[in-house]
Amino acid sequence: MKIYIGADHNGFDFKARLITELGKGGHEVIDKGSTEPIPDDDWPIITARTVQALLADKDPDARAILICGSGQGVCMAANRFKGIRASLVWGLPEAQAARNDDDSNVLCLPARYTSIDDAVKVTEAWLTTPFAGATRFKRRLEQLDNL
Repeated sequence: MKIYIGADHNGFDFKARLITELGKGGHEVIDKGSTEPIPDDDWPIITARTVQALLADKDPDARAILICGSGQGVCMAANRFKGIRASLVWGLPEAQAARNDDDSNVLCLPARYTSIDDAVKVTEAWLTTPFAGATRFKRRLEQLDNL
């Protein structure tokens, strides 16, 4: 699977570890974040760069991962883009529900409030949980797209 990834300075170490783990899993990872931690970087810019790459990709299975201190900032920024369904996730139940019920295509992780090991587990659950495709879920996503 193709995965775009971006992180601000707070998520820089998470990003590096996730790139390694995702690569081991055979995923194609495209880093849209900084190549070094920059204390004054801005998560809106990194988020925009990452989700715009995802939206431009013709692969319907491509996804993105965004990381900042709380996960909230990147999630709010990502959801400003039509076609993005970003989910702030910190545990396995949220990861599974984000995919199963809401067909989330962007995973947002909080670097301050979870461990890197837990972030790896959450990411794996998010990547492997399929969208259930229930009629009510599809209806709600259509409503979301029409807002």
